Amino acid sequence: MTINKKTFWISLAATLVVGMLAGWLIFPGKDTPTEEVHEHTEMAAGEETIWTCSMHPQIRQSEPGDCPICGMDLIPLEDEAGSEMDPMAISMSPTAMQLANVRTATAGAMEPLKKVRLNGKVQEDERLVFSQTSHIPGRIEKLNVNFTGEFVKKGELLAHIYSPDLVTAQEEVFEARKIKESQPALYRSAIEKLRNWKLSESQIDQILNADETIENFPIVADVSGYVISKKVNLGDYIRKGEPIYEIADLSKVWVLFDVYESDLPWIDEGDRVNFTVQSLPGEQFSGKITFLDPVLNPKTRVAKARVEMRNANNKLKPEMFASGVVDASLEYNEDALVIPKSAVMWTGERS
Repeated sequence: MTINKKTFWISLAATLVVGMLAGWLIFPGKDTPTEEVHEHTEMAAGEETIWTCSMHPQIRQSEPGDCPICGMDLIPLEDEAGSEMDPMAISMSPTAMQLANVRTATAGAMEPLKKVRLNGKVQEDERLVFSQTSHIPGRIEKLNVNFTGEFVKKGELLAHIYSPDLVTAQEEVFEARKIKESQPALYRSAIEKLRNWKLSESQIDQILNADETIENFPIVADVSGYVISKKVNLGDYIRKGEPIYEIADLSKVWVLFDVYESDLPWIDEGDRVNFTVQSLPGEQFSGKITFLDPVLNPKTRVAKARVEMRNANNKLKPEMFASGVVDASLEYNEDALVIPKSAVMWTGERS
């Protein structure tokens, strides 16, 4: 009986040992996954954080800082594990695209279009600027127009001049008139001499009807316009043909726009320029380019584009600043690929 009990307990112990061994072989220990998770966590914590720019995703740095292109703060790069994206591709979030004003477009053959912005100034029409000269030499005795900007009409009295030469010519006429019956040719020659002084017929008649010489002779305006330059002062002695005033007709003016060398391929004669003037806010002007300088200014590297404008109300005054836009286009080329400027992502000089 004692032997049977002993045998029973030995068999039970052996069964438990075999069962435990079988369970260990079939079901591994629970501490193994914990070690693996712990090891993975340590590896993840040991990975280096990559910093990038939301505007320029191609920028990758191992530490925080500023973007070398735009200066924005760098942000941690999101985990791209498992992504099938080309490592050379550039990706942007919708917010970043909106901030950068980037839109996608398909490159294709089309007519290139561009808005060319021009700056310029209003100038006098050079063909309507006149030099008012004196046809006789002498001394300025009186100036009726004493400042620039004054408007004068054709035939208006501008100044009085004392001319010894004209006094002598008048005396010759008076002497020849006394003997014109016997020597009519001499009399006609004396009158012709007055015409050589560019005197009008009414002025000559005034001399012929006078009983004595006219010492202070009037100078009248040859054209109508604004006095833009005064050349003499009271008491000055002037020679024959010397300018006294510069008079400009401002019923037509030029607007001269600066065209930079890089914009010249886009600008042609006949292109329409829509422009505004700083001193006339709210008003729009439009005109065609009638002339484009064939030579660039060597200092400024610009060419002048001329727009001729009618100026009946004298709104456009010389030296006013103007800003214009030309909707320009290049000749169609089926081999040229064209995309919108906003579809280009600028990354530096090699964009």
